[in-house]
Amino acid sequence: MANSIAHFRATLRGRRTTLGLIIVSLAACTADPSGDSASSAGPMSEEQPDPTAIRPFTIDIADEVLTDLQDRLSRTRLPDQIPGTEWDYGTNRAYLEELLAYWQDGFDWRAQERRLNEFDHFKTVIDGVDVHFIHQRSPEENATPLLITHGWPGSFVEFANIIGPLTDPAAYGGDPADAFHVVIPSLPGFGFSGIPTERGYNPEKMADVEAGLMERLGYDQYGAQGGDWGAIIGRQLAGNYSDRVIGFHSNFMTAGPPPGGDPEEGVTAEETALRLDRAASFADGRGYQSIQGSKPQTLGYGLNDSPAGLAAWIVEKFHGWSDNDGNVESAFTKDEMLTNITLYWVTGTITSSTRIYYESGNTPPIRRVGYVTVPTAAANFPKEISFAPRAWAEARYNIVRWTIMPRGGHFAALEEPELLVDDVRAFFRELR
Repeated sequence: MANSIAHFRATLRGRRTTLGLIIVSLAACTADPSGDSASSAGPMSEEQPDPTAIRPFTIDIADEVLTDLQDRLSRTRLPDQIPGTEWDYGTNRAYLEELLAYWQDGFDWRAQERRLNEFDHFKTVIDGVDVHFIHQRSPEENATPLLITHGWPGSFVEFANIIGPLTDPAAYGGDPADAFHVVIPSLPGFGFSGIPTERGYNPEKMADVEAGLMERLGYDQYGAQGGDWGAIIGRQLAGNYSDRVIGFHSNFMTAGPPPGGDPEEGVTAEETALRLDRAASFADGRGYQSIQGSKPQTLGYGLNDSPAGLAAWIVEKFHGWSDNDGNVESAFTKDEMLTNITLYWVTGTITSSTRIYYESGNTPPIRRVGYVTVPTAAANFPKEISFAPRAWAEARYNIVRWTIMPRGGHFAALEEPELLVDDVRAFFRELR
């Protein structure tokens, strides 16, 4: 392991490059419903952007889109619920009513826009899709480039609380040497990125898009971090671009038992107990995977037309996948959840985002990833939807760091930003 780390340190020092941004001002709309200012809600302009240009982007949703949202919320028609069932059958009606009332009367999207626009947003065309991304440069010139990938039903907004500590650790009481230049794309079909118009955007192709983005930004060496689909895509990046990815940090480590032999060999009793506990906890929560993996279009007609339906579909995941003891707001604020939900609504991307499940199951990879040689870290949060023992993970990855977190769940950057940041820093510190 020491030789491997030393090799990656030397490679990083020798090949890290700095960014040369091409700033081009364009009036063209993009292949997503929001345009370069995120304000248009009508048909896409026929004029297309220069595919090699990196264009500044500002979030500015049109007033009529927000007015329409309010109108739809005011006409919500909720279903009945069996008394006393709480979250047993799905999203609790009483909590949803409370959340929808706040969405209509208390939530301030414009305030969230201002907060998110404090970061540096851009767009560029990769593989024919207009990709939105945050590119937050560190004040430390020699900072390590870090690509962070979200999952579903997440988005780039999950990472708002970790961008500052990662890019400018000194401002948060940390070591300037731990700084990162952070790149956070919206995956194709998510958020302000364009919606693919062809089949096949599986994790492998998503990884290719991200690799193309980092290449265009001038980074030939970088770290990768992700959870949920971000971890699955990160595996593709680390496996297929091992000459570029210096280290892979996952907060969603997935691995089955090694083929052949005893699956319990090298597995502790504590690991087995945690694995079985997480499997039991998630056993009745897998239905969404079957629907999104088989008929995402049918689901989309309802979720794209009803903000109440969209909120119910997503908040169930916030409730069920986080460390909250039954109270979802012990893990997230209403504003945090609704910012993410509203992003899906105003961009109209709930249907296109769920297609990643279909594509993953129906588009086999061209380059099947085997053992990942890139140094890999696993941050294991106790309320994650699944758990893989270290011995299983080591059969698939070059595991050099393994952390069992004291608390937290699936949405690590939102639930436990300090724990996540500390682990990311510690891991990449050893690769410099």
